[in-house]
Amino acid sequence: MNFPCGNDLSEFAVALIHSRQNVSPRRLDEPGPSPQQLQDILGTAAAAPDHGQLVPWRFVIVPGNRRDHLAEVFGLALVNRDPSATPEQIENAREKAHRAPFLMLAIARLADTAAQVGATPGRGARHPESTDTEVSDAERLVSFGCAIQNIVLSAHAAGFGTGLTSGQALASPFLRALFGLRENEQAVCCINIGTVSRHKPPRVRPDAASFVTSL
Repeated sequence: MNFPCGNDLSEFAVALIHSRQNVSPRRLDEPGPSPQQLQDILGTAAAAPDHGQLVPWRFVIVPGNRRDHLAEVFGLALVNRDPSATPEQIENAREKAHRAPFLMLAIARLADTAAQVGATPGRGARHPESTDTEVSDAERLVSFGCAIQNIVLSAHAAGFGTGLTSGQALASPFLRALFGLRENEQAVCCINIGTVSRHKPPRVRPDAASFVTSL
C-alpha cells in the first residue's frame, strides 16, 4: 500500500481530522463497511498509544441477528430507571438498537482491583512483563479514546459516517450481563458506522488558543 508522505501526508491528516463529523445513527444508512473494510478499520485501533501494551479496550460487534437482544436490554434498562415509562418511550429506547448498519459496543478495560495488592493507591495494576511500570485508569482511558478515534477516522477515510452514542442504559445490569462485562470493564459508548444519508453543516470548532497555554 502506498502512503502519502511529507506535506501530502500532513495535509491529508489535517483534512481528514477536520472534516470528520459525529453523525446521528438516524442518518446512517446501508451500505455499511464490507468485511474487508471492517477488518481494516478495526485494525487501526491497535495503533493507538498504549502504555505497557495493556490493550485497555474491548469492542463487541452487535450483528443484525442480535439487535433484538440489545433492543430488549435498552427497553428493560429504561423501565428499570423509570417504571412509569410509556409504551412509546420504551419502543423508542428499543429502536435505538436498530438504526445504524454497523453497531459495536466500546468497552474500557480498567485496572483490576483484585490485582492491585501492593500497588500505589490510585494507580493501575503492573504490566505482567514489567516490574516498575504502573498504568493508571486515566492513562488507560486515554489509550481507549485514541483507539476509538483511530476507528472513526479510518471509517471516515473509507467514505463512511460514524456516530458515538451513549446513555444510561450502558450502565445497566442488563447490558452488563448481555455483554459479559467483568468487574473492571465499563461500557462507554456505541460506535455506529454507515453511509451518511444527509450531511449537516460543519460545527464551529474552538480555536486552539482557547484551550492551549504555555507554562
